Amino acid sequence: MNNKSVNLQRTESLLKELIPEALAELSDFRINSLTITEVDCKNGKYDARVFFDASDLDAAELREARQLLRKASSRIRSYCLNATGWYKCPNFEFVKDDMVAKNLRMEDLFAQIASKKTTNNEEE
Repeated sequence: MNNKSVNLQRTESLLKELIPEALAELSDFRINSLTITEVDCKNGKYDARVFFDASDLDAAELREARQLLRKASSRIRSYCLNATGWYKCPNFEFVKDDMVAKNLRMEDLFAQIASKKTTNNEEE
């Protein structure tokens, strides 16, 4: 169970909306269309883990995207500060979100099970 305060959850939600906007304003096509799936702020809002969907990136592209995101972090923070009026914005750590790939794999497995069940029912 998630025992985060309402304010911290509100901050995470706001950052989840603002970070993609900030990325979209960047001129680098390699990162400006990344999908942000989750933001996890630590207590005190000093650090935040930003999860992004990298299911369509290979290892070299993923490494490059992480490097570009680290370089663009200060611009993203500035965008968030200007949009919110906060005096402090968390430091961002960009992390590949493996849950999207796992969910797709689970859906494939369920589809296989369903097709096997229908095949077995038809044989009987």
